[in-house]
Order: sequence, then C-alpha cells, then structure tokens
Amino acid sequence: MSPPPPLTTFKALSFDCYGTLIDWETGLTTDLTPITSQLPPSHPLNATPLSAVQRFDHHQTHLWKTQPTLPYNLTLSECFRLLAREVNVPFDESDALNAGSGPGRWSPFPDTIQALQILAKHYKLIVLSNVNDDNIASTISNSLKGKVRFDAVYTAQKIGSYKPSLHNFEYLFKHAREELGVDKAKGELLHVARSLTADHVPAKEVGLRSVFIARGGTDPKNYGTGGNLEELSREGKVAFEWTFETLGDFAEEVERQFAELEKEQN
Repeated sequence: MSPPPPLTTFKALSFDCYGTLIDWETGLTTDLTPITSQLPPSHPLNATPLSAVQRFDHHQTHLWKTQPTLPYNLTLSECFRLLAREVNVPFDESDALNAGSGPGRWSPFPDTIQALQILAKHYKLIVLSNVNDDNIASTISNSLKGKVRFDAVYTAQKIGSYKPSLHNFEYLFKHAREELGVDKAKGELLHVARSLTADHVPAKEVGLRSVFIARGGTDPKNYGTGGNLEELSREGKVAFEWTFETLGDFAEEVERQFAELEKEQN
C-alpha cells in the first residue's frame, strides 16, 4: 500500500462492534462464571483473566468455519455447552441461553458513545459484525442507549458467513457502494477494529485500509482473542496503518485533522 492518506479523505468507517465498541472480553468472562466458578483457582481456565474466553474462542472459531450459517446467539450458547463439557462441569441450560444473549447486554467501552458521536459528524458509520440481528439491535438501542446513528449494519446473519471470511468484506464493499455511495475502490472506506485475526488479516488480503484500536492489545499479556500481534506482524499478515489505544483517541485525531483542513480552506 502507498503511504496512508489524511483521515479527512475517507467518506465512511466500517467497524467491528464487539471488542472494538463493546467490551466483549469482560462481558463474556462474566457470562462464563457459571463454569469457571466451579473450577479450582489452579485450573487452566482460571490461569489468567482471559484464559476462559480464549478457550471459548477456540470453540467459536471452529463453529464459524464448520457452521457458517448458525446464528451467533446459537453459536455462543453451543460454545458455552462445549466448554462446560470439556472441563466436565454441570451447567444449567438457562446459563447457556444467557450466553447467547450476551452481546446485547454487554457494556460499551467508556469512550465509545462520545467517540462515535464525533466520528458521525465526519463520516458515514457502518457496522460489520459477526453477531446476529437481535443482539446488534439490542446493543444499539440499549447498550449504546440509542445515542449513536449507524448508516448501515451488516451482520453475519444477513451475510451467511463469519469474518474472517472474505465474503463478509465483499458484502460490505458491494452494499456500501450500492446503498451509501461509498466506494472502497476509490479509497473512500476505512475499517476500524480491535481484532487482528477477524478483521485486520482479511482487511490486508482485500486491500482495505484499517485502523487498529489496540485497547491494550500491543502488550502480549492483553492479546486475548484478537490474535498475536507480534506473530502476525512478523508473518506480514496485518498492514493496518494507524494505531490508537482507544476509539476516543482515534476520534480526537480525526477531529484535529478536520479542524486543520477547515483552517486551510478558509
């Protein structure tokens, strides 16, 4: 890719939602408590704060590949059951179902709402998420308190596959162009995400410029479910051109660049 252009040149931002806007790992950790609380502190699932969600993610990734049309709420519930059976602990089916509705209940990061409101002044906002329609609707109306406007929401349920499938990004490009007049081929779309494996790896494959919202992910102990930054960088599998610790930091830089542009034009 050529050197990154000013952030003012883009017309739209596409976002991964859970992990970037919504605190996926904290929310899922809480929903897995019925399993982890039955295990001794020395158990591998309790080894680190992220151990359980990392193992859960292993099951999730497998289901995404083998059952790409299974709605995300059912995927989450099934992963809960698989994890409980793997460590041989009893569980209530209500807890498995509760995990399935988790994304719609999980909290946004503290900076998310204000940052999205700032970004909405300058760009069209698009969600490209592996979640199902009901959960994303609940997130927008409840977790985000209806304070954020998205111009389009593209879910795995609509698309019929899960990221990192390139089909999801092809769907994004086609529908953003047809519905919003945003052409990725003209450099009008910028992808914003935390997950390396689900978002930044395929973004490089399809030539989509991207912003890494690190949220601690530059530190190996915080790699969590987003992938190993050092390893993926060494292998040349990621090519994001901007890194910000939070979405709020990104929004602040966007605001600065647009203010500078306005000064130049006046």
